[in-house]
Amino acid sequence: MNPTQARRALVTGGSGDIGGAICRQLAADGLHVVVHAHGNPDRAQAIVDAITQDGGSAEAVVFDVADGAQARGAIEALLLAGPIHVLVNNAGIHDDAPLAGMSEAQWKRVVDVSVHGFFHVTQPLLLPMARGRWGRIVSVSSVAAVLGNRGQCNYAAAKSALHGATKSLAREMASRGITANVVAPGVIRGRMADDSFGAEQVKAMVPAGRAGTPDEVAALVRFLCSDAAGYINGQVIGINGGMG
Repeated sequence: MNPTQARRALVTGGSGDIGGAICRQLAADGLHVVVHAHGNPDRAQAIVDAITQDGGSAEAVVFDVADGAQARGAIEALLLAGPIHVLVNNAGIHDDAPLAGMSEAQWKRVVDVSVHGFFHVTQPLLLPMARGRWGRIVSVSSVAAVLGNRGQCNYAAAKSALHGATKSLAREMASRGITANVVAPGVIRGRMADDSFGAEQVKAMVPAGRAGTPDEVAALVRFLCSDAAGYINGQVIGINGGMG
């Protein structure tokens, strides 16, 4: 890569609380950040505007990661400007229910976004990334994929699939200077967690006695995307206040 050329990062689900924090921290390191959204394009554009106002470089992109043709078209358009050097697979959805009462549609949609979305976005970026002999791939999982969680069989299955895929991908791409890792957050402050857990519940669940912050998750992702993290590969790293 030309050293004067900014590295480019794509963050799926970049319009959410954790995704937005990741986008802002990667931009602070000088990367050009592509902020992905599906259902919330206005939030993605707001993050782009905040990054550019702070002197960073960013753009928004809108597509459904679960739609293979739509995702490939969007990725091909991004690649016209050059390779994506950093990919953060952060897109994911909840649709919770006990498995005994879960519909097939609930199961499939959650798996479609996290598992098929991982393939649809990651696969077309790999060869351009490999030609530059440098890359960082970080997928955002969940403590539910490590410990399990009632009412989240679909979510835990979808996110834990990223663990096996990432460990295999790390072995495939390591010789090209590309790392692939997973971060598995616990209870993190934001729209989803704030609606699900009260303060007393969090104290009972989390040894640290508090929810984490999106910026704390983003700081870990930021490090894994850096040159300094080149020998960390194929790992699932929890960030959960001691939950396990």
